[in-house]
Amino acid sequence: QVQLVESGGGLVQAGGSLRLSCAASGRTFSSYDMGWFRRAPGKEREFVAAISWSGGTTNLADSVKGRFTITRDNAKNTVYLQMNSLKPEDSAVYYCAARTSGFTGWNYWGQGTQVTVSS
Repeated sequence: QVQLVESGGGLVQAGGSLRLSCAASGRTFSSYDMGWFRRAPGKEREFVAAISWSGGTTNLADSVKGRFTITRDNAKNTVYLQMNSLKPEDSAVYYCAARTSGFTGWNYWGQGTQVTVSS
């Protein structure tokens, strides 16, 4: 069982930056791929970024490439999403997720953290 707690959301002006953190419980954090998703009001949840268990492979949605970076620190059981050059359309609730490495389904989800980008 993995519990995920996101932090770092808030209100920022367009062009600004935020760093989201996701702290995971459990001693097997390093065996999980980690991901970030977001859901804007009235829209479906969408994939933002993912990172493999080792941190050696990352994947970003086209809409955030060049602006967002996903990293992880297995010693701290934490995954990060650095968000730069934020746009109003990035406003959403951001969710951290975990999946057993080698599988496609995301097994565990955090409660989410709100990101609001003002124009």
